[in-house]
Amino acid sequence: MVKPIQFGAGGERDVGYPATTARVYDSQDADELVFLDISASHEGRAFLLDTLRDVAQNCFVPLTAGGGVRTLSDIKELLSAGADKVSVNSYALENPEFIKEAAEMFGNQCIIVSIDVRKNAQGNYEVYTERGTRQTGRDAVEWAREVTRLGAGEILLTSIDKEGTMAGYDLPLVRAVASAVTIPVIANGGAGNRQHLADVLESTHTQAVAASSIFHFSDSNLSQVKSFLFNSGLPVRPI
Repeated sequence: MVKPIQFGAGGERDVGYPATTARVYDSQDADELVFLDISASHEGRAFLLDTLRDVAQNCFVPLTAGGGVRTLSDIKELLSAGADKVSVNSYALENPEFIKEAAEMFGNQCIIVSIDVRKNAQGNYEVYTERGTRQTGRDAVEWAREVTRLGAGEILLTSIDKEGTMAGYDLPLVRAVASAVTIPVIANGGAGNRQHLADVLESTHTQAVAASSIFHFSDSNLSQVKSFLFNSGLPVRPI
């Protein structure tokens, strides 16, 4: 398992074995784990199913898996290997109707659309794919509205500019997307301390926050973060 900075542009570090880390987060009462094979689409291969099975056997909280998903059979395989939800990204942009087909077959609650965003040369929020290397020409808010209309159950919104920097979430981006759609948005990218998570929950309409570096590279564990959010008056699952 690795933790990149800005999708690899700023390097990446090894952070342990997936199954071992899953056990740790399970013991700290995670609400959900998002497990992404970040190289699958870029390398033109399918998800690492054996790794997913290993994680699922060691984790008893809801698990979202994604990476390289291009067919309904891919989704079925991921669900059979232990995923509760499946994240689609690159192929959804190539074939938006795939979102509708997947939601109709497996249910809206099962289909998560992952949207990776960075500011382009014009200063606009643009959707990128292939680990942030390929521009799509799609506006982040417009794409979020489209995936909502097509039947996505949730959006995993990642700021490429903030990802791995531990400098805080991109609040304007999260605010713009979460205010434009009616489905839950999970804010991702930039958490470096406990206040960063509170800030995005308090100042946007996002329903959840995803984080990684704060748990790998700071003195905060998941239980401490959830206690901080609870003491800040934010609704969290009982700890």
